Amino acid sequence: MTTEMQEIAITEEKPLLTGQAEAKDAELAARILLDQGQEHSIETPHGVLHVTLHGTRTTRRPAILTFHDVGLDSKSCFSPLFRFEEMQEIVKNFTLIHVDAPGQEEGAAVYPAGYQYPSMDTIAEMIPAVLQFFNFRTVIGVGVGVGAYVLSKFALANPDSVEGLVLVNIDPNTRGWIDWAAQKLISVTSSLTEQILSHLFSQEELSSNTELVQSHRERISKASNLVNIELFWKTYNSRRDLNIDRNSTFKCPVMLVVGDQAPYEDAAVDCNSKMDPTTTSFLKMADAGGLPQLTQPAKLTEAFKYFIQGMGYMASSCMTRLSRSRTTSLSSSYSMDGSRSRSRTLSQGSQGGQMPPSPSQTMEVSC
Repeated sequence: MTTEMQEIAITEEKPLLTGQAEAKDAELAARILLDQGQEHSIETPHGVLHVTLHGTRTTRRPAILTFHDVGLDSKSCFSPLFRFEEMQEIVKNFTLIHVDAPGQEEGAAVYPAGYQYPSMDTIAEMIPAVLQFFNFRTVIGVGVGVGAYVLSKFALANPDSVEGLVLVNIDPNTRGWIDWAAQKLISVTSSLTEQILSHLFSQEELSSNTELVQSHRERISKASNLVNIELFWKTYNSRRDLNIDRNSTFKCPVMLVVGDQAPYEDAAVDCNSKMDPTTTSFLKMADAGGLPQLTQPAKLTEAFKYFIQGMGYMASSCMTRLSRSRTTSLSSSYSMDGSRSRSRTLSQGSQGGQMPPSPSQTMEVSC
């Protein structure tokens, strides 16, 4: 009798164990898919955009929407930052939407000769279709270089759709005739790859020929869609002025980021002078070149976390190792002057995640 009962128990357990194993396999597969991202080709009124979604489509919070620089795609521009260990506290709380400019994604088909590439204005007009596709009402934009310009155009045209902007290496101005002539000369004497590298990196980085510069030189020069990259580059060089000033600027909080050795340091400083100081913070990163999101992810993560807290999200977020080790320096230099509305948001819902006030408008991090 005992033997029969044992046999029955064994046969009863087998389906349950199989089911549990299948459930664990399904969960593991879902996590792997989530980590790799869900790729979509989204139809817009002006063409197709390649978009990668990370996380669940929860609309309780804005999505973090990124746009990359020229010579890069969403993966090469943002993966190191958003996979950074201390960024995970942010990633797990927000959906990430990585947008690739037309024809810039890895493996993109090459455009035929004579193809009319969309203007910067047109690319910005494609973004609302992305929000509609995923059913997001608002986003926090993170753009680098060309991507910063595109997201700025989008935010100015759609202020109700953007809750915050992080603009790295922004240049809001059109090229003057001297710059235009210089660019024409450079295009004759330098290859497309070298032109783009001069846009992405500081002269110090190029002279040192760092490993990062070498890897990007090889990747760009051997890109199968180099024709598309050239069209994107030419379109950016023919951009128009953003026409922002104290009376006509963004309606959301903005964090401007630039390295103190970056090619566009002066442009970013000029942009900061035109912004509303009550809603703008300026992060100048010491000893940083043209791509701080790749070379200094810890510093940018820390600033980004404070920026999100200032918007009222992740108020009880823990301090990272960078913050714990540099609390005094960061507290004394972070921009909060004139940011009364942001300080009020922090104090109302912060619960220990409150950012200390400071008398200056510019945060210069040198840790």
